[in-house]
Amino acid sequence: MAFLLICIVALIISAIGFYRYIWFISVGYGFSIAGIGVTMLVAFGIWGGLDPLTIVMSALLVVYGLRLGTYLIVRESRSASYRDVGQAAIEHGRTVALPLKVLTWIACAALYACEASPVLFRLSNHAPVDAVGIVGAAIMGTGIILESVADFTKNRFKRHHPDRFCDVGVFRIVRCPNYLGEVLTWTGVFVSGVTVLRGFWQWAAAIIGYVCIVWIMFGGARRLELRQERNYGQDPAYRHYSTHTPILIPLIPLYSVKNAKWLVG
Repeated sequence: MAFLLICIVALIISAIGFYRYIWFISVGYGFSIAGIGVTMLVAFGIWGGLDPLTIVMSALLVVYGLRLGTYLIVRESRSASYRDVGQAAIEHGRTVALPLKVLTWIACAALYACEASPVLFRLSNHAPVDAVGIVGAAIMGTGIILESVADFTKNRFKRHHPDRFCDVGVFRIVRCPNYLGEVLTWTGVFVSGVTVLRGFWQWAAAIIGYVCIVWIMFGGARRLELRQERNYGQDPAYRHYSTHTPILIPLIPLYSVKNAKWLVG
């Protein structure tokens, strides 16, 4: 029942994608996660089951979603390059048939519910606060901070160096620190649930949500790599940067995913 409730919330909010198709997976994503967090706080505040850990984790979902959704809207309105990309996406969205839009809408809402489900299941199973849950919340918070810092760093850098790739601050650690922050956020959510998940369906929802978002983030890293190759591939400084800085995971010598065509993002 609780899982169905957050699915309905995600369906209602992500329906914004019928206005702009790309918003199913961008603005609708951020605000759906925020809406799920609010729903869990309100519903379990009424039903009972909230504790300090689940209050923090639900609130972190709200913070994460509001920050992401707002950031994406502001970026679309202020960045000329993203407006161009967005306009292309809008034009593509107009050609998508309604049945495919509906399928995308339902699939996205289900995915968003699955991503947040470990927190939901901790609540609905009335799980006690434990060390694993606290560690998961800490990882989640670290991911949100990293993603926020990465977005801020790149925006500030691009204002002064619009034609250069960003290689300062957290971009010295990995080339896609915002995607790393996203992976850490959802790793924290998944970890928080491993001691409280019960039965096949709870485990399936949690695993599907986590695996899909990590796959999507690697796909996003691949898309960014291909775009940067087109824009900066002839620059010796970029070639040195891209062959000496891991693309997504720190300390792991994975420098390119451009040939992994099975990745999407």
